[in-house]
Amino acid sequence: MYNRRPRLQGFLYTGFRRYFLTFCTDGRHKVFTNPSTVACVREQILSAAHAQGVAILAYVFMPDHVHLLVEGKREDADLKSFVHLAKQKSGFAYSRSHHRRLWQASYFDRMLRDEEDTWDVIRYIVMNPVRANLVTTFTQYAFLGSAVMERDELMQELAAIPATQWQPAKGAGDGTAL
Repeated sequence: MYNRRPRLQGFLYTGFRRYFLTFCTDGRHKVFTNPSTVACVREQILSAAHAQGVAILAYVFMPDHVHLLVEGKREDADLKSFVHLAKQKSGFAYSRSHHRRLWQASYFDRMLRDEEDTWDVIRYIVMNPVRANLVTTFTQYAFLGSAVMERDELMQELAAIPATQWQPAKGAGDGTAL
């Protein structure tokens, strides 16, 4: 596995773009099973997003990784700075209380094309616990949501739209090496 994921050469990763992100825990340890751990890490990621002008449209904390759909909300929104700050702040908070490293080096990212529907990607994200057989329906899973809408609103929106088969590139969204 790469220590650092390859990024597009010369691409700035700034502005009003959407990205599907995956952060994996160090050693793929199952750390996101405790509500207080998830809440602490979530708050640090949300704080970093706010500071960097990034909206978190959807997230899910799986036991050993996190999926995020983020969108730049300002011209100077910087994905790489957001990821660095989010992992730094959440990793520090976690290590202070658990005395171990939280994140693997680097992360997986996929910039969404204009024609890719945001709700298709959100559905993919929130269905992760179902695909992993952690629950039978995504509404049962506690560690998912959005920073731009209430959980009930997210659930209603998802229930109202047809299911799709959107997927990230192989290896880019499931935490495995390409």
